[in-house]
Amino acid sequence: MFKVPPISAERLPGLLRSMPKAELHIHIEGSLEPELIFALAQRNELTLPYASVEALRSAYAFSNLQSFLDIYYAGASVLLHEQDFYDMARAYLGRAARDNVLHAEIFFDPQTHTARGVAMDTVINGLHRACEDARTELGISATLILCFLRHLSEESAFETLEQAQPLLDKIVGVGLDSSELGHPPEKFARIFARCRELGLRLVAHAGEEGPPAYIWSALDVLKVERIDHGVQAVHDAALMQRLAQDRIALTVCPLSNQKLCVFPNLADHNLGKLLDAGLAATVNSDDPAYFGGYINENFTQVFAATGLTAKHAYQLAFNSFEASFAGNADKRVWEHKLKETFERCVEHDY
Repeated sequence: MFKVPPISAERLPGLLRSMPKAELHIHIEGSLEPELIFALAQRNELTLPYASVEALRSAYAFSNLQSFLDIYYAGASVLLHEQDFYDMARAYLGRAARDNVLHAEIFFDPQTHTARGVAMDTVINGLHRACEDARTELGISATLILCFLRHLSEESAFETLEQAQPLLDKIVGVGLDSSELGHPPEKFARIFARCRELGLRLVAHAGEEGPPAYIWSALDVLKVERIDHGVQAVHDAALMQRLAQDRIALTVCPLSNQKLCVFPNLADHNLGKLLDAGLAATVNSDDPAYFGGYINENFTQVFAATGLTAKHAYQLAFNSFEASFAGNADKRVWEHKLKETFERCVEHDY
């Protein structure tokens, strides 16, 4: 492992912003900024229940996951055409590239759209085209992960998979998101088994508001390769040991955790505990338009609040590449760029 050189606290924020990284937990519908919501509503001749961009943004005050989801689904209602999905994804990828994200694995929620009469190919083709264009125009690699909404039935998930079947070459895997409490992972055992048979990579949200038992179920029943969030694992010593030993990555989202009152005070976040226990934690932005920051803001704010060091920064970025579903050749290139960035930081100010 690369020996991280000593880097002062004053230079750390610049390093966090400049270091290459991957983002593995981003809901593309959660990147819809109020300005783009209003622009798409106007283009699609829709009326929003908010008088202005400012009024919509001021509504972004959440007490828990469900209160966020209510406004999240309302915002997604402006997405009707392939170009809408393209514009949303392209806007996020441009922002991610400016934050030195080299690779993004993007969640999308097709049931949110098909329930409104939007065709599956409209959703996937718009998102995929944006990923392809960003690769050539911005140099950022991006793939798609189709997420099933856990508050809906497993039968609905099977219908969604059937609709997506002709387009599976345009996605890398499947996930599980939406309201966690009351919807344990085992509810979706059969659909995840089918996706595994199809060769899709598997991830699931677990242990954000739900208990450590949900993480166990995601691993042992769904057989996922990554846990999205997972911060409740600290309450189960055996689970912590399992996650560390098996190098199961956690896609942690600090500002989301703060905004949804999982950790009301960012200084109390357990990201450092996860890393120091040997877990392959990563930093991500979740729903950045709603939670107050894209990936670099998540890095700089949680580091400022908790006193994490350059060594932690390197480990988080390294983990993000290792935990991605990219090929090994790409991972080695990205990890070399990461090492070079840290070596340069010793010689130059950012």
